[in-house]
Amino acid sequence: MHPPMLQSPSLLLTVAAFLLMLAPLIVLHELGHYLVARLCGVRADAFSIGFGRELVGWTDRRGTRWKISALPLGGYVQFAGDMNATSMPSAAAAALPPEQRRGLFQFHPLWQRALIVLAGPLMNLLVALSIFAAFNLIYGRVVAVPVIAAFADPSPAQAAGLRIGDRIVKVEGDAIASFEELQQKVAPFPGEPLTLTVDRGGSPVTVALTIASRERADEFGNTTRVGQIGIAVSGRQIVRVGPAEAVRLAVAQSVGIARLTVTGVHQIFAGKRSVRELGGPVKMAQLSGQRLTLGWAEFVYFAAFISINLAFINLLPIPALDGGHLAFYAAEAVRRKPLGVRSQEWAFRTGLAFVLALMLFVTINDLLSLDLFG
Repeated sequence: MHPPMLQSPSLLLTVAAFLLMLAPLIVLHELGHYLVARLCGVRADAFSIGFGRELVGWTDRRGTRWKISALPLGGYVQFAGDMNATSMPSAAAAALPPEQRRGLFQFHPLWQRALIVLAGPLMNLLVALSIFAAFNLIYGRVVAVPVIAAFADPSPAQAAGLRIGDRIVKVEGDAIASFEELQQKVAPFPGEPLTLTVDRGGSPVTVALTIASRERADEFGNTTRVGQIGIAVSGRQIVRVGPAEAVRLAVAQSVGIARLTVTGVHQIFAGKRSVRELGGPVKMAQLSGQRLTLGWAEFVYFAAFISINLAFINLLPIPALDGGHLAFYAAEAVRRKPLGVRSQEWAFRTGLAFVLALMLFVTINDLLSLDLFG
């Protein structure tokens, strides 16, 4: 018997939760750019929390205008001289004497510009790592040995010949030591073939099966298609960990989420998953509100998941994103000179058009998934 579904939060709480989650992550992303730029000697004209009209602000002794703006949808940092989307120096800037160029973003060494751009996504990853490490320290880790204790009905594993008491030791030839590792190799791949090796009384037994596809619903009725092989294990326990182990686990968790994101995107483009599973800002807002109603721990953990996804998206080699700038810098390193201004402008416009089209698509996709149109 399934427990009753929880009621989704109000629209006001959903919007508030979305802003409370997304705005700090974007501000921290921009703070990463700012801190590394400051280390490299690049001046910042402005650092804004929010967009639009300034509500309140002050100017520090370095000349940076710190301000809070009207639209609380994130923030931005404006570096001295960085006045165009391609970060190319204007004719007027190029004509400045060397002493006046000091501190302008475009005239710093290539490796410094690349590091400044990379610092934003790296800050998002650092935020996620910090959250995961803190959770690991507070709550410990769940440990379960991958020994089969029971089968579901139906069970692909049982149908393939596995037995109660078998210990799964390899998945697709890769050794595993925990049930969590097994889940990571099964859940993202519904409908795909799988080879398992088990230890049965000291003897290795290898079986092949097809991962079953199941619709799994959360507390609010949101469904996700996951892979299952129909087994259960016993002996789960919570083990306390120290700081070093907490960080190591946080790295593994972050890498796992990044792999899951890459796998999901690949499956959508390969036609193995429906594009309806591609979420956008509306879906993110809905999930933010739902996680907040479950408590601050759930909300903060979800924020770590979103922070990793923000880093992943920003590192895509699409002009208008950080990854696009890094791609330009890679080309500049190979060519020993930057791409032409016109080439970069057209690439930026194309990338911006792609990003806007994708945002429109996923937003419509989100609205359709909410069944607003019956």
